[in-house]
Amino acid sequence: MSTQAARSAQMTVHEARQRLEHERGSRLTQLRAIGERAAHGAEELMLAQTAAIHRVLAEISAAEERLTTGSYGLCQGCDTRIPVERLEILPYVRNCVGCQQRAL
Repeated sequence: MSTQAARSAQMTVHEARQRLEHERGSRLTQLRAIGERAAHGAEELMLAQTAAIHRVLAEISAAEERLTTGSYGLCQGCDTRIPVERLEILPYVRNCVGCQQRAL
């Protein structure tokens, strides 16, 4: 693989941080919107949504820690590189598709 091809197959730390910050901002916006709707009922649904968003925020923080330690982009199940296309969609993902499917 050429150096240019190898470069395009990897996400830089800066790109990863930008994607993670975007994800965090989106989730915080969702939390604010849920809080604004709280007065209109459906409390059980709002609690479930809030819990799910908090789980994603925790995953984002964990991904930032992996960036710091140098393990970002490595599957925690099999230690192979997670494809950059997967990280572009879910920048906080911990596992490759195969390990994720086995975990379900």
